[in-house]
Order: sequence, then structure tokens, then C-alpha cells
Amino acid sequence: MNAPSPTQRRVVVLVVWAGVVGAWLWHSRSSGDGVTGSLQQLVDSLRGRWWAIPAYILAYLARPLLLFPASLLTIAGGILFGPGVGIAVVLVASNASAMVAYGIGRALSADPTHERDATSLVARWSERLRARSFVTVLVMRLAFLPYDLVNYACGALRINPGAFLAATAIGSLPGTISFVLAGASLERVDSGIDGFDPRVFAASVVLFVLSIAVARAFQRRETATA
Repeated sequence: MNAPSPTQRRVVVLVVWAGVVGAWLWHSRSSGDGVTGSLQQLVDSLRGRWWAIPAYILAYLARPLLLFPASLLTIAGGILFGPGVGIAVVLVASNASAMVAYGIGRALSADPTHERDATSLVARWSERLRARSFVTVLVMRLAFLPYDLVNYACGALRINPGAFLAATAIGSLPGTISFVLAGASLERVDSGIDGFDPRVFAASVVLFVLSIAVARAFQRRETATA
């Protein structure tokens, strides 16, 4: 039996992905919970359970398939596990999740070899991104560009996976800490400011602003050396 062609593999990935998204949308509509309600259900079901950490990581791994906002699930990690354990758990979960999305993007993409001699602006930009993968991904992470968009795009462009993971782990650290701290300042996802801790929240805001400042500094440096 012949191995499936690249096109056949892409069709299989898309069909499975569409099935997962369809099941999620059906569940959301039938339950009427919406994004916030579903997330609060997850928090309630995991709170205080001995298996909360592995279950949370599994939920984070499924997140890119559902296009569920990474920031909200990161905040939920702060609510569930607090600032200390929460940061460690979310770092593992979010980086693993990024690799899942990267893998999907790579599986759906065509071999970019034919672009080597192309002269279009997109082809030149793609080649430059591959040549300077680490710094480019690092800046995108520090600038808080849409998390899954970066993941899928880097996979589709076949960025070096090692550089992608390293830049993601480093560049996402300030954002992860800030969102986990924001979550740790709350009691519930759907409770507004009930149980709000202003000191923890202020620390998350400071980290967020510093991350943006560092990203801009990197961008200026890249522009100057380009």
C-alpha cells in the first residue's frame, strides 16, 4: 500500500480539525455557557483535585485546536494554582500547546523549497524569517502578537522548531507571568473583581508594560541592523 500523499495528509488533518471544532461549537451552543462559562466549569471541576495539573495541561494542549484564547486559559491557571505553581504549570502547558499548533501549521503547509528562487515580497520576507528565526519569534512573543497566529504561521513557514520553541519559551515568559498573576488576583473567571488583589494585579501590569518595551527595543535594534 502506498503511503498517503502530502495532499491526502492535509485533508485528513483538516477533517479531524473541523470535527473537533464542530464538536466544541455544538457543545457551546447546547450548553449556552459561552467561553467564560466553559472556562469557569473547567476551573470548578479541577479545583482541589489531585489530577488538576495533568488535566489542565491536557486542556491547554487541546486549546489551539479549539482556537480557545490562550490568555484566558493562562488566567485560569493563576486562579487554580496561584502565582508560584501556576507559573510553572502554565509555562509547560503553553509551550507544549505552541508546539501542537506549530505541528499543525507545518503539516498543512507545502514544502517551501520552491520559494528559494522566488522574488516576491512574501517569499523574501519568509526567507528572512527562516534565517533569523529566533530573534523574529522572540520579538513577536514579547510584542504579544496573537499567540496562535504566530504558532500556525511559524509552522506553515517551517521555521526551525528548536529556535521556535526557545524563542517562545523566553519571549512568552513575561506575558505568562503577568497573566498568571492577574488570575491569581481573582477568585473566579466570571466573578469580576470579587476577591481582587490589587497588588498582584499591579505586578502583572508592570510585567506586561516591560514586555512591550523590550519588544520595541528589539524591533529598533533589528531595524537598525537590517
